[in-house]
Amino acid sequence: MLSDDEVQRALVISAHPDDVDFGSAGTVATWTDAGIEVAYCIVTDGEAGGFDPSVPRDEIRRIRRAEQTAAAKEVGVADLTFLGYPDGRLVATLELRRDLSRAIRQVRPQRVLCPSPERNWQRIYASHPDHLAAGDASLAAVYPDARNPFAHPELLDEGYEPWMVSEVWMMAAPSPNRWVDITDALPRKLDALRSHVSQHTDADGLLEERMRGWGQFVAKEAGFPEDRLAEAFFVIDSAG
Repeated sequence: MLSDDEVQRALVISAHPDDVDFGSAGTVATWTDAGIEVAYCIVTDGEAGGFDPSVPRDEIRRIRRAEQTAAAKEVGVADLTFLGYPDGRLVATLELRRDLSRAIRQVRPQRVLCPSPERNWQRIYASHPDHLAAGDASLAAVYPDARNPFAHPELLDEGYEPWMVSEVWMMAAPSPNRWVDITDALPRKLDALRSHVSQHTDADGLLEERMRGWGQFVAKEAGFPEDRLAEAFFVIDSAG
């Protein structure tokens, strides 16, 4: 597996705005601090989310894109692509695989972070059907599509040459094998999450308590000292 020193670019793929901030904003902050250029590709605009019925549904897309852009800035990310697929109806189609392959060929990352396509029975809320579909399509884009010059030939016509991703990190996987210490990045993760105002992420004022508690649980799982916080992933070598 690559060390952060060996990674110049990383692409984070998520199903909805705020997925990356709940699952990996602390890790992303450590990457950007290490000098890695991180880009986001958000598959849907999360228009099925929100809590206020008085907000017109046709406004939600714009709101959520703006919130995710602000959240990304908190952890050092300025390059965002929104694919605009329908929220709640995501399927790992050939069209989605093509669009994610395009994103990979555009960014040319050594590292891709995406949702796990495997359902986590211990954390059912992390296994939203859109997450599973986005994870499935992401892995298909990593292999074989993005590296195969004969897959989605229209991408070559657009000027996007094939690219091989070296490793994939998956969020919310049932059996993580990689943990990142995010203790120092927690304030930035919280700021990113609070950017999603339309989702009422801190309505009760307990967001920090919840995120700290979850981070401590994950850190304990990793064998970190008691005062540390962590995020967990399942990482695979995708270059072999």
